[in-house]
Amino acid sequence: MVDIHSSVVLRLLLTASDWAPYDDEPTPVRRRLAEGQPPPAPITVDELDRRLVRLLRDDARMSTTRLARELRVGETTARRRLTRLMSSHVLHLRLAAEPGVLGYPLEARFRLAVAHRHLDAALRRLAREPAIRLLVVTTGDSNVLGYSSHRSLADLDEFTHRVLAGLDGAGRAETAVLLRTYKRAWVPTPGAR
Repeated sequence: MVDIHSSVVLRLLLTASDWAPYDDEPTPVRRRLAEGQPPPAPITVDELDRRLVRLLRDDARMSTTRLARELRVGETTARRRLTRLMSSHVLHLRLAAEPGVLGYPLEARFRLAVAHRHLDAALRRLAREPAIRLLVVTTGDSNVLGYSSHRSLADLDEFTHRVLAGLDGAGRAETAVLLRTYKRAWVPTPGAR
């Protein structure tokens, strides 16, 4: 081992749930960030909420009628709990598809050092970029970390010049092409051993 670099994630801004390359309309989380709106207020998650999430993890298409039956609560309670978890951004129901299958075979990681006085504006700009799949604020030499998906090297090059190089207050940028992805959003990728 020659070198180790560690950073703490201070703010999780965008996740794979907010990546919708074919959708002209950004996800609610992406829209809020792009507009500079604060995230929803945190909520308290109880055991019933955790059970609901576990059920949906096994079958995200489960109806509220079946959720209610499995949870042994009324359908209105199940629907209200589901709505509350989704509107507070605790729960995101999404399809997990490999980017390559959708026409985005090239994935990249980028790290940026953005001056703090420019950070919020830079984050709003990055949130408007549909290629970005993950965006976090971290500690360390680089205070912004992101992952993006692209159709080709030319697409990545255009993204790097148009988006990353154009950010006010960005003093340094580092990009790396991902050769293989073994785990994505806590789920092993197809073919991962």
